[in-house]
Amino acid sequence: MSVHERRSDSEITERKLLQSTVEVARHVFASAAASVFLVDHETGELVFEAVSGEGEQHLVGTRFPAGTGIAGWVAASGQPMIADEVAAVPQFAHDAAESTGYVPRSIMAAPVIRQESCIGVLEVLDRSATWRGDLADVDLLAMLAAQAAYGLELLLRLRRAEAALPAAPGGDDVHVLLQRISDRVPRGGGAADPTALKLLAAAEELLQSASRP
Repeated sequence: MSVHERRSDSEITERKLLQSTVEVARHVFASAAASVFLVDHETGELVFEAVSGEGEQHLVGTRFPAGTGIAGWVAASGQPMIADEVAAVPQFAHDAAESTGYVPRSIMAAPVIRQESCIGVLEVLDRSATWRGDLADVDLLAMLAAQAAYGLELLLRLRRAEAALPAAPGGDDVHVLLQRISDRVPRGGGAADPTALKLLAAAEELLQSASRP
């Protein structure tokens, strides 16, 4: 298998991990949409890397200028935000939201932190008021943002790699990821949440690809 093919396989797997994260987030919060943005290190732009729900067919790869909207504020501040009425929040960028084809009433956003830097933002649009157990919504969102950090970090490693085949992602990192997902992603009722299991399956695939020679 060529270097290019192995890189492509790795990027597909890591995108599956990000996609599974936003699907879990949308399912947990019964929301209209969930997305992960990457902060472009060179330009500061916000780039859609994974979307579930509204806009999932066309938003991946779309860029917004640095500081745009609530996601831009979260990326710059490193702090989460919950806006139950976005119209009342000065950080909300109506024009940017309108350009995506969906203008939400409420937004939750959390920074995706890796090695003490914000590398992205996890956002949930129009969550329901469904009871989700003992943890507050912002705590659940922070847990999912921690999982998204691994997927974004691995994508960044690929994109920053030179022509030579990059080293496989550290085994310890991947094993930690599996354990954190297993321990902390909310599950529904007595049976395992099937959407959370999808996230575990994507992480397992990442582990297997990392161990291939």
